[in-house]
Order: sequence, then C-alpha cells, then structure tokens
Amino acid sequence: MANRTALRCELAGVAVIFLAGSALHSAFDWTGHWRPSAWFAPVNESVWEHFKLAFWPGVLYAMLEYLALRRSVNNFWVGKCLGLFSMPVAMAVLFYGYAAVLGHHHVALDILIFLLAVGIGQWASYRILAAADMGTTVRRGAVIGLIVMAAAFALFSYWPPRVFLFEDSRTHQYGIPAEHQEHRPGMSMAADTM
Repeated sequence: MANRTALRCELAGVAVIFLAGSALHSAFDWTGHWRPSAWFAPVNESVWEHFKLAFWPGVLYAMLEYLALRRSVNNFWVGKCLGLFSMPVAMAVLFYGYAAVLGHHHVALDILIFLLAVGIGQWASYRILAAADMGTTVRRGAVIGLIVMAAAFALFSYWPPRVFLFEDSRTHQYGIPAEHQEHRPGMSMAADTM
C-alpha cells in the first residue's frame, strides 16, 4: 500500500514540478530582475539556469511530499536527492544529444525534454523510496548532496564558471546579464561591464 501511495505521489509530482517549473521560467523578469530571485529563477538562457526549473519546484514538492510519506517509505531524502540530481543530468544529455544530431534546438523539443527529465527524476526517486532501508550514513549523505546542489544552483547564477553549460545561448554571457547588474558604489561603469 505504501508503494502505491509513493508511486501516486511521484506521478503527481511530474505534473506539479513541470507546471511550476514552466511558470518559474520568467520569474526573474516578473520580479523586475530582483537579484535575490536569481537564487531560484533562471537569469539567462543557459542550460544550467534551466536546471533550476526542475530543481526548486522539485525541492518544494519534496517538502510537501515528506509530510505524506515520511512514515511509510524508506530512504525519503535519498530518493529525493537521486531524483533531483537525475533531472538536470537527463535534461543535459537529452538536450545536447538531440542538438548534436539536428545541429540546432527546437522549443517544442526542449519542453518535451523538460517533461521527460522530470519524469525520469520522479521515477528514480520512486525506485529508491520503494527500496530497502539504505541506512543512516546514506541518508545523511543524501541530505548533504541536496544542500550542495541547492548552494550550486544559487551561487552559480552570481559567480558562474566560464564553461559551455553556463553560457547564455542568446547573448553568450554568463550569469546575470550585464544590463541587470546593479551599479556598485565606487566602481566605474566600465568595471561593471567586465
């Protein structure tokens, strides 16, 4: 019975995460480019920033799901960690895979990939939730993994590595676009654009 409940929750999560992630896509614009919103909202069109569309709604859904499942499944945070890690990995593999074959990308395929990646992550999570207890050390490692992922998604918008995953496909910039950077007192405008 617990496995059925977990499966229903994970399947419902596909729809919730997909819809919430889709709404989150423009949140940085909706907030008037409010810098703190870069913690959870994509700030550019890089692949990395699009990973937030699955991660943060997935974290919020996991918190709600925890209330319903915490006593009836094993390895809750292990499942959530694996699921939330699987989503961006699936997004990257599928996106770069089809773009390499076609030579360009299509918005409709990008949306389908997002949906598939969320489904893959939720399925991976379910498989761990239904597995035998993995022990305290693994559970603690999963919580640490979630904290590391959350920190990376938040901080790399402000200080992105200069690698392809973080490059805005339209502007070829990294992180928060220069036109949305706030002026820092004591610095010249030329320094702000570096």
